[in-house]
Amino acid sequence: MVNRRSNGVTVSLRGIGTSVPRHSVETPVSAEFAAHSLCIGNSFDRKIKALYRRSGIERRGSVLLDEDPGPELREHAFYPAAESEQDRGPSTKVRNDRFATEAPRLARESASRALAAADARPDEITHLVTVCCTGFFAPGIDISLIDDLGLPATTQRIQIGFMGCHAAINGLRAAEGLVAANPGANVLMVCVELCSLHLQYGMDADRIVSNSLFADGSSAAVISGETASGNYGELVATGSYLMPESRDAMTWRIADHGFEMTLSAIVPNLIEQHLVSFLDPWLSEQGESIESIGGWAVHPGGPRIVSAVQAALGLTDHDLQIPRDVLKQRGNMSSATMLFILNEFQQSSQPKPWLLMGFGPGLELEVALVR
Repeated sequence: MVNRRSNGVTVSLRGIGTSVPRHSVETPVSAEFAAHSLCIGNSFDRKIKALYRRSGIERRGSVLLDEDPGPELREHAFYPAAESEQDRGPSTKVRNDRFATEAPRLARESASRALAAADARPDEITHLVTVCCTGFFAPGIDISLIDDLGLPATTQRIQIGFMGCHAAINGLRAAEGLVAANPGANVLMVCVELCSLHLQYGMDADRIVSNSLFADGSSAAVISGETASGNYGELVATGSYLMPESRDAMTWRIADHGFEMTLSAIVPNLIEQHLVSFLDPWLSEQGESIESIGGWAVHPGGPRIVSAVQAALGLTDHDLQIPRDVLKQRGNMSSATMLFILNEFQQSSQPKPWLLMGFGPGLELEVALVR
């Protein structure tokens, strides 16, 4: 359950960088576009717009936008209006080709900012961990980053794919292991997600909810051993918990027309039922408790997920204000979102320890503790 270091090596979170697309769209405009282009029949307009209003999001970025839309966006070349109920939009190949074009730029921007925040030179990086679930190509983002940033040709690489919203924690766990094995290591972790490439056509409720939540973004972190100062703190432990009877609660599958996500209405109930039974003993093993946590970096997969965590743990609105603000201002950027929250914690001098928490397909819970 718990990932511990046996050799006493300090794992420092030295710096974080984030990046979003140049252009973004307000939620009412997104809802209008979804109702007009992605679905057939004006009778569904009110239902779609109501789902978008309940997303908790005001604005989100997309690499598909050439400019900030005005008050109306009813057509887009990448997503032509559905001509029939069977229309499902661009093929997976078309979507993935666009990913290969757009993802390296966002990844490079966030990585450059993380290096600057950590006061680290590109030639100091020994290992590269890339995290993504919204596109694949090879040579991939890892090779692009080595070329674009001037990382050493000897940089060792790990790719973490298709793990969803909690995957930044999986990436940090991989970085922790690399540093524990080699205290002189300097690991660059980069999460990049282009969720707007996977909008789904049709009136399936799960897909409309997914369309209303997800956005594009990238985040990166530099993680080093005991010789480095940790501007953002020390990663001291990570943990995992696979919730019972939850295998269909959240899914993410490759289909003919993009990647299809389902998010069952039972997810908040599962969180409320099972979260405390795992988290209480896990925190106790780290010498912490729910009351001792200073910053709750809960991945805002959607407003109901954040509310379920709040109810399960008895947290206040203030405890979860920053995750809700990130969702409101940026949308759900899948794996990239978590480091956006930590960046806000650092800028607002949020007291430590910080607890990172995310949920992904399974239903799997991942947590990490930063002191």
